[in-house]
Amino acid sequence: MSDNRVWSYSTVLMGSPVLLKLFSHDEALASRVFSLIKKYEDLFTVNRAQSQVMEINHAAGQQSVVVSRPVYELIKCAKAASMVRDSAFNLAIGPLVKLWRIGFKGDSVPGAQDIAARLRITRPQDVVLDDAAHSVFLTQPGMEIDLGAIAKGFIADRVRDYLHQQGVSDGLINLGGNVQTLGNPQGQWTIGVKKPFADADALVGSIEVANKSVVTSGTYERYFEQDGKRWHHILDPRSGYPLDNELDSVTIISADSLDGDIWTTLIFGLGVEKGCAALRQHEDIEAIFVTKNRDIILSSQRQFRFTQCDDSYHLIDCTV
Repeated sequence: MSDNRVWSYSTVLMGSPVLLKLFSHDEALASRVFSLIKKYEDLFTVNRAQSQVMEINHAAGQQSVVVSRPVYELIKCAKAASMVRDSAFNLAIGPLVKLWRIGFKGDSVPGAQDIAARLRITRPQDVVLDDAAHSVFLTQPGMEIDLGAIAKGFIADRVRDYLHQQGVSDGLINLGGNVQTLGNPQGQWTIGVKKPFADADALVGSIEVANKSVVTSGTYERYFEQDGKRWHHILDPRSGYPLDNELDSVTIISADSLDGDIWTTLIFGLGVEKGCAALRQHEDIEAIFVTKNRDIILSSQRQFRFTQCDDSYHLIDCTV
């Protein structure tokens, strides 16, 4: 459909609605973009029996598996993020994700012994990479790589690159939590920041960006309630339980969506104070924190402009 010369194309991929916006009507291009996304989804998914990542998982403790360059490079990137000291990012978190089943039928709080057993097979250093052969070996039986925390960012960047190759200077791709903008139509793109645990269209604010990625991760996205407590899908690989701190959501603004994926997880693990301190060393990465106490905290505003939409929240600008 079109709206003031903007054409929108949508489908469902990777378990999420996918939206493409272009400034010219081109159904063929939209179809090629969606096919590109599906090609990468088929390589990375762990929600089906067959994919290159599942080949690695099926061979855990037995043998190495040679994979394609995109799969190898993404796994290498994910391992590097996982090896950061005290990182909340862990590419080997698959056994814990499957144990909790958050967002799937049958989710419940696992027993402490089951969690401890899974933690023993989620060590990222047990993912052995061979750059020459492009092979991956999981040294312990039962290990499973899960790239769910990073795949959308990688794919969003590949779509951006493909659109540039096709001569598209202005556009937007939304992979459900990962928004990658191209160009600066009429000045800026306006992206909403969702209000946690509210109606789908309720916002705490909006940001204006150009040629940037906007990635949001929130405890409200997938969760269940048991024994009077809410259990969300952002697991802490250090404890085996959902991360429990002051945060409801983190939005990362960066050039690449891949960085956005990595930093939303890292920042969730660090919390506001340590997260802001870490971002002072990375001027190209910025964050918007939304807390359980109804604070909106901006690490800085070098690459975007924020407009508050909900007066029940307290806006704090920690410009560095």
